[in-house]
Amino acid sequence: MAACNESKFCDQYMLLKPEDASLFGLVWYLLFSTSNTSGHGFIQCKEEPKLEGFWRRWYIFISLFAQKLLLYLGNPMDKIGKMLELGLNLLSNVLKGNFVWPNRSSAKFTSVVGNLDQRVELDKNIRPSDPKYNASLAMMASKLAYENEAFIQKTVRDHWSMEYLGFDNFFWNDYLEQPSTKAMMFQDTRAQPNLIVVAFKGTNPFDPVALRTDVDLSWIEIKGVGNVHSGFMKALGLQKDDKGWPKEIQQGSKQFAYYVIRQRLRDLLKENKSAKFILTGHSLGGALAVLFVTVLAIHEETWLLDRLEGVYTFGQPRVGNKQLGDYMKEKMDKYDVKYLRYVYCNDMMPRIPYDDEANLFFEHWGPCVYYNSFYEGEVRSVEPNKNYFSLKWSIPKSLNATWELVRSLIIPYARGREYKESWLMTIIRLVGLVIPGVAAHCPQDYVNATRMGSLPLDLLNPIHQRDIKID
Repeated sequence: MAACNESKFCDQYMLLKPEDASLFGLVWYLLFSTSNTSGHGFIQCKEEPKLEGFWRRWYIFISLFAQKLLLYLGNPMDKIGKMLELGLNLLSNVLKGNFVWPNRSSAKFTSVVGNLDQRVELDKNIRPSDPKYNASLAMMASKLAYENEAFIQKTVRDHWSMEYLGFDNFFWNDYLEQPSTKAMMFQDTRAQPNLIVVAFKGTNPFDPVALRTDVDLSWIEIKGVGNVHSGFMKALGLQKDDKGWPKEIQQGSKQFAYYVIRQRLRDLLKENKSAKFILTGHSLGGALAVLFVTVLAIHEETWLLDRLEGVYTFGQPRVGNKQLGDYMKEKMDKYDVKYLRYVYCNDMMPRIPYDDEANLFFEHWGPCVYYNSFYEGEVRSVEPNKNYFSLKWSIPKSLNATWELVRSLIIPYARGREYKESWLMTIIRLVGLVIPGVAAHCPQDYVNATRMGSLPLDLLNPIHQRDIKID
């Protein structure tokens, strides 16, 4: 990770460097340090000296320890993930009487996430004119973004009868010096006006790089904008060597997500004068979606922002501080852009990175469309139990996880066979009894919520962001 004090675009920052931390050093920092940040080789910062107290050191310690663990387990996790994926597809072939070794690039090869929720069809009861349509389509697109290109292309064209516009799995991360970001695009020609969908891939459950990014507390300040999660910005295309976010760059062999997607949108929207576009993603993908529009606002891309219908995120982690939220609320209001952040029940991902009362770390902004385990929806300013690790919520979360397991067994009889859960999803429900919030992050419940969840329809289709009344 490059040192931020070598980058002139940010004056304030806090970067955690788990690769430079020893277990002894972390424990010493937690228990005996008199400073929360400075004087440690694994914390690089330039900020006001206001991070005082054991609990703030605790959250930094947890972030560093989790990243350190993921660094150590990275290779085994990657291999286990590939073996599990291969095994699931091989088992599927055998059960169908097809004794062929799975091909990872074929249209029949399904990711681990795709095996958790095997639905590929859109809900035929939700038409393009339905206020729930965009959110339902966005969630299915967010789920589809986890798959390989052949699978995506076949689904978009053959199942959804829409125009496939491409898939990229090689977007470059200048700081990791490797590809780390994936996104897909397609056009819904049934909607009026036509709708171009950009869906960012979320966190693969066996991807140690993406998981490290999710638990990282590192941030950088963008002048006049606020503090932004550095890992998410790097995945989107933040430039090294004092550049930050230049409005235009020379694209070479290394393609950066923000700049490539922005240019494609420019070209597509010029060809179709009436079309609009939406940004979406699940988990990490949701963070990239909302930060994409943030960089558009920084670059004052008025023409594109006027064509942006909305941003729909599902299980999105926090991306910045209160100042960033205030900045983006103003921009969203100015350009009449809808931002809806969907949170299902006890999903752990929207509750990280840490949000403290002093607003020194991260804070969500914009309406939270929250669904409980009965898929009853409400619009809130923040989800209940905003930080996942809370002792008073431990028993209610465990009881709720038990109910979700029971519900998964009876829901196909109540709602139809399309709601029958896979055996792999049932295993994750069992894991959720021990670690509540893991199963809740899976796409299964988000798809269910956008399809059959209750919510006043006028809240799903506001003219302005400020029109939504938040409790």
